[in-house]
Amino acid sequence: MRVLGMISGTSHDGIDVAVVDFELVGSVLEGRVGHTASTPYPDELRARLIAALPPAPTTLAEVCELDTLIGQSFAQAAAQAIAQGGPVDLIVSHGQTVYHWVEGTHALGTLQIGQPAWIAERTGAPVLSDVRIRDITAGGHGAPLVSVLDGLLLGGHEGGAGALNLGGISNMTVVRDGSLHAYDIGPANALIDAVVTSRGLNPRGFDEGGRIAASGRVDERLLAELLDEPYYRLPAPKSTGKELFHLGYLDAAVARSGSAADDAGLVTTLTELTVRTVAADVRAAGVGTLVVSGGGCRNPVIMDGLLAAVTGVRVAPSDEFGAPSDDKEAIAFALIGWLSAHGLPGTAPGGTGATGPRVLGTLTPGTGPLVLPAPLAEPPRSLTLALVPAR
Repeated sequence: MRVLGMISGTSHDGIDVAVVDFELVGSVLEGRVGHTASTPYPDELRARLIAALPPAPTTLAEVCELDTLIGQSFAQAAAQAIAQGGPVDLIVSHGQTVYHWVEGTHALGTLQIGQPAWIAERTGAPVLSDVRIRDITAGGHGAPLVSVLDGLLLGGHEGGAGALNLGGISNMTVVRDGSLHAYDIGPANALIDAVVTSRGLNPRGFDEGGRIAASGRVDERLLAELLDEPYYRLPAPKSTGKELFHLGYLDAAVARSGSAADDAGLVTTLTELTVRTVAADVRAAGVGTLVVSGGGCRNPVIMDGLLAAVTGVRVAPSDEFGAPSDDKEAIAFALIGWLSAHGLPGTAPGGTGATGPRVLGTLTPGTGPLVLPAPLAEPPRSLTLALVPAR
């Protein structure tokens, strides 16, 4: 079964896609990763999206228009992926998260936009969307959903392993002796990107190559204020997002600390915040291997800081396990699509905190009748991923 996974993450810079051909061989699910790509949002659309995100006020009219425009962008990215990677049996669209409603340790709702009917209409393929909410209704956080991939990919790793994603928000899955737990750690790139974008430090909206962070100095008073954030002390499972970690949050912390850091100093301090919070949780997890993915693993200041802080832990990119670090989340949503299509849960309770596993998503039919594979009685016990040459 060929599945196209699609996601725009909390950095909201564009759409990542991955076409994966899945085949179940005994109890092992084999995934052949074919076409992958990243399509930036048009500048005007990204600016509108950023302007509508919390804590900014917006209107239902703007949400409706963004739902259509983002859905059309996803439809265009899907059509291009199919043109270059071949036809698919199912498309999974995560869409764009615009709000994740969390109070204390409980997630109460989540909203991803990017109307899937545009994708189905453009490609003719059925689309699975709205994949987070079912887990939330079962008491989970609906995040991090990539933990289902981590569990299958790393479950047999002797001595336990951690999977770290450094996107807008950092999250980690810890797999050991048949058990799994996962949670959001805190901001990885979210606050860094907010400063870079608001100050016009890079038109691409991020600290490319960590060059800005490398040029500044850590403001220890501001760092101490940021590290005092109560979220870090909440027990897992937990989830967070830009509803908490946004530019206004940073401005308030700067004011409380009396920081006089310049723009480069802010980026350096926020980069150190990512290193400190992630390293503390990696050390607490006690894993021997840490598998890293996401845009943050391309930032040498983050990675050098992390390596220095977790000595004795083998740190490797997810590429070594068949999941290219820039494409891992798109691959994870393709996997969720395969599981849902076969009537299998796309969550592990330890990964999200739900009361039990749940089959995820809402299906939008393509041009023909909606035909699903025969349900499977048991999920696969492990997953292998391999890259295949482009056509």
